[in-house]
Amino acid sequence: MLMGEYQHALDGKGRLTIPAKFREVLGDSFVLTRGMEGCVFGYSVPEWEKLEGKLTSLPLNRKEARMFMRFFYSAASVCSLDKQGRILVPQTLRTYADIQKECTVIGVVNRIEIWDHSRWAEYNQAAGENFDELAEKMMDFEL
Repeated sequence: MLMGEYQHALDGKGRLTIPAKFREVLGDSFVLTRGMEGCVFGYSVPEWEKLEGKLTSLPLNRKEARMFMRFFYSAASVCSLDKQGRILVPQTLRTYADIQKECTVIGVVNRIEIWDHSRWAEYNQAAGENFDELAEKMMDFEL
């Protein structure tokens, strides 16, 4: 399981150190793609394959399904860890997530999320202000 929050910075070449606890779960190579709310999602290969199985079952006759798949897959990239535990975050994904230098890397059960530090701070503050309301809505899912 992936959980926790870590602060790291991109180096001059666009490389990011992945926290050691996350590397243990993700493996030496994993998939990055566009995430929601303006972050980058990272999946281990087995988790990516599970997700692919679900996505390939979407009906191609639905415009929303086609749009989502194009947007999600067109930016997907397999990243490999170097000996220092870093990955190169593709420029397409850095631009999408507005990642400049300082990053927050979080674990969210079966994936990591890479956020620009200031964007994460804003998002996290807003979510915290609405946490009680969110928790009540999650009761609909029997949590």
